[in-house]
Amino acid sequence: MMRRKSKVIQYGKTAMVAGASEGIGAAFAFALAKEGMDLILIARRQEKLSEVAEKIENQFGVKTICIQCDLADANALEIIENSITETEVDFMVYNAAVSPIGPFTNLTQENLDLTTGVNIQTPLRLIHHFGGKMVARGKGAVVVVSSLAGFQGSGFISLYGATKAFGRILAEGLWYEWRDRGVDVIACCAGATATPNYINSNPAKSSLFAPRVQSPEEVANECLRKLGKVPSFISGRGNRIASFLMHRILPRRFAVMIMGENTRKIYQM
Repeated sequence: MMRRKSKVIQYGKTAMVAGASEGIGAAFAFALAKEGMDLILIARRQEKLSEVAEKIENQFGVKTICIQCDLADANALEIIENSITETEVDFMVYNAAVSPIGPFTNLTQENLDLTTGVNIQTPLRLIHHFGGKMVARGKGAVVVVSSLAGFQGSGFISLYGATKAFGRILAEGLWYEWRDRGVDVIACCAGATATPNYINSNPAKSSLFAPRVQSPEEVANECLRKLGKVPSFISGRGNRIASFLMHRILPRRFAVMIMGENTRKIYQM
């Protein structure tokens, strides 16, 4: 029986996943390795990153390169580029994110710099650099992991939501710019996902427009199916229904209030 040719592998041989040590990033790494892609895995925690790489190599027989890098570092691009001087990046996933929770006035300057560094500055530089090389070669793909929190103001995660809106809007614009240049771009807008960070935050159940929590694997696999078809998408049918109700049916002020109340209840503030 002939094995179908993977759509993903047609972008090239090597994928880079930033924020790959767990959760959605690790799920993307496994999904891409399953399709036969070698991997460049980037995260701050070397031990967890090495565990993911070892499992992937044993299961799929692909090559992995692990790069320990704090993606809040202003020199993150240079650190990554110097680690892969002879490797072309054909497929890029930017999943890393910082999400401070609580009243905006409680955030410190360090919180502000860390969040904007990881969620805006570093992905901007990486996409500009590696995406630009893909455009020059006429082939490649970029996935930006965004969030439902980026569709409207979200009280108590206001900064996080704003940074996720940035990622989605950037990806949508690049989808148009690069679609005739052989490079597909997509923003993957996830809702509540059972990542270690989400579980460790001990969230309470919210009843207002709260779809079920997805697994990281569901999010990653759905995104890869959508890649090349749309500039952005909302992962999960329940999330899409909730988003439709909040953004097409209800007045915007109600959508903002619902998000704020849900966040307050989930994190028991």
